Amino acid sequence: MQYSFSPKLKLASFVLIILGAVLYGIGVFMNSADQKDPKYIENMVQSHPERFFGDYQSAEYQELNQTHLEGHDNPQWHTWEHHVANRPWAALMTASYFAFGLSAAALFFLCVQFASNSGWSIVVTRVMEGIASYIPVGGILMLIIVFASAFGGNHLFHWMDKSLIDPNDPHYDIFIASKSKIWLNIPGWLSRSVLYVLIFTAGMVWIKRATKRLDEVKDRKNWEKLFTAAVVFIVLYSLSITGMAWDWVMSLDPHWYSTIFMFYGMVSHLVAAVALTAIISIYLKNQGSLPLFNDNHQHDLAKYMFGFSILWTYLWFCQFMLQWYADIPEEVQYFQQRNAQYPGYYWMLLVNFLLVLLIMTSSGIKRIPQLVFWMGVMIILGHYWDFYNQIMPAAVGAFHNFGLLEIGALLFVGGLFTYVVFSAISKLNLEPKGNPYFHESKIYEYPF
Repeated sequence: MQYSFSPKLKLASFVLIILGAVLYGIGVFMNSADQKDPKYIENMVQSHPERFFGDYQSAEYQELNQTHLEGHDNPQWHTWEHHVANRPWAALMTASYFAFGLSAAALFFLCVQFASNSGWSIVVTRVMEGIASYIPVGGILMLIIVFASAFGGNHLFHWMDKSLIDPNDPHYDIFIASKSKIWLNIPGWLSRSVLYVLIFTAGMVWIKRATKRLDEVKDRKNWEKLFTAAVVFIVLYSLSITGMAWDWVMSLDPHWYSTIFMFYGMVSHLVAAVALTAIISIYLKNQGSLPLFNDNHQHDLAKYMFGFSILWTYLWFCQFMLQWYADIPEEVQYFQQRNAQYPGYYWMLLVNFLLVLLIMTSSGIKRIPQLVFWMGVMIILGHYWDFYNQIMPAAVGAFHNFGLLEIGALLFVGGLFTYVVFSAISKLNLEPKGNPYFHESKIYEYPF
């Protein structure tokens, strides 16, 4: 069974790419004008004093900022200038990192099906392969941002400032300097960044070739090769996603640390990947391209959407509650800043947890295509919001605003993602008949 890329969907993806690029370009122009306006920062501080002089800062720090604001000799002034300049890059990074991580998580989830000898999911494995096909494109986008950061194109990662690791410089930071000896140094950071993209890309190519070969030559040896490839990728993914979360997101706040951050980020990507798998499967079913997909498969995908949403909430709460209760300055400031500068921070729990819990608990609900489809859309947007809250406070601080830059970047990456994924799906045989569990998946029925 083959899917023909719908001309309407193809046109829609091109419109999103062009519209996103135009909006993003206008946003860059407007942001550039803000950077040149000497009054912009002053106006922002005076309009939103709660963002700049919140309770998460010491009284001495607040007094220093307010005293020196007009003379521009505020020690924070250069940081604020960097925050304003960072916004275009931060908007692009948020959308790019989310899409890249989602596609890698889809490949991971696919490999889990093969490694666990899962039978129910074989009908939708080609959908996961299609989502994973975005990995090389998303990797290139991320590497553009990474190399621009390393060579002075932006100031997203302020630990890259050489003055912070120079003992003779007044800005010397012993905490960052100690980390630079082991992990946070530009050569190592760049090398690891390239390695993450190469590992995910190679894994995607390896798995897709193995599944294609299994269709062509239906023998046990090819299945064992696919099984081995899946197990190897699961291990490599687990190591890579850990380093990727540290390098690309947690290092935006180099003084902050969390021992479960990598699991938290991985689950956020994973629940979005499962939600997208359900959305695309329902769409293909309605198009007549995935007739074997039924409410039993949909029910199990919805169970994973529900279960991973609960797991995400558990990890978020563990990270938040333990650090908030311990009240260690290096840890708790992460949440204090978001509480003061991002008033909608905690509202993402409504979308990513409470609504999912209230709506998707029932087994019967999970069999309603329209509801699962739109819950999937909500979950994806909710977890984009999650990564927005991870990246933007560190990159732009109080100078955030969900405007043309953020909308443009999201539309551009979304359009590109749609085109790449559906182009890949249109080239795949959506019925993996060579898989030994294909028949089991065809007749699969969940009894409850």
